Amino acid sequence: MLSAATMPPGPLLYSFRRCPYAIRARMALHYAGIQVELQEVALGDKPAALLALSPTGTVPLLVLADGQLLTQSLDIMLWALAQQDLEAWLPRHTAQGMAWVQRNDDCFKPLLDCYKYAQRHPLLSRQAHRARAMAALVEPLDLTLRDSPWLAGQSRGLADVALLPFVRQFAAVEPGWFAAQSLPALQTWLKNQLDEALFAAVMLRPPTGAVCLPSKH
Repeated sequence: MLSAATMPPGPLLYSFRRCPYAIRARMALHYAGIQVELQEVALGDKPAALLALSPTGTVPLLVLADGQLLTQSLDIMLWALAQQDLEAWLPRHTAQGMAWVQRNDDCFKPLLDCYKYAQRHPLLSRQAHRARAMAALVEPLDLTLRDSPWLAGQSRGLADVALLPFVRQFAAVEPGWFAAQSLPALQTWLKNQLDEALFAAVMLRPPTGAVCLPSKH
């Protein structure tokens, strides 16, 4: 907890623009119309203030006005949606949605890192790492989305947003290869979210200390 003398006037978000965990946190905050002070972190030169709050220096980290710290991206998302949730993302976050998020975070993310940074994991080829990631999440996700446009059914829910940055990262490793795959439902789901103003807004390159303006509803 921060002392009253060091508390920021409103929520302060330590973030890194390309981090998938930070992206989903920013999307929830922007969607909820919450204005935050955005502190973009250089991962090779983490600010002392961040390290004082969190020795690991991981992002995202949200510092609330009362000094409470939210260090997990999902906790930030849940807090934001508790403030305002006009499209009912949270009520659609069922046990099935929670299972998808857990599958993404616990299983898919490590395999995605092996695929993205295959040179650091030479025991398998990039293609082998890619196949493992495909089987862990990408292919099952495509099959599920063939039955409904969103993981939450006919409308988007928290799980759709929580998985988006990671699927985007997978697609970006070899974009030509990904575009050529027979993943029609997943590719449509991905494109629909990437084309939205919400995603574009949170991916702007802010100067340090810039204010992230609330979404317009």
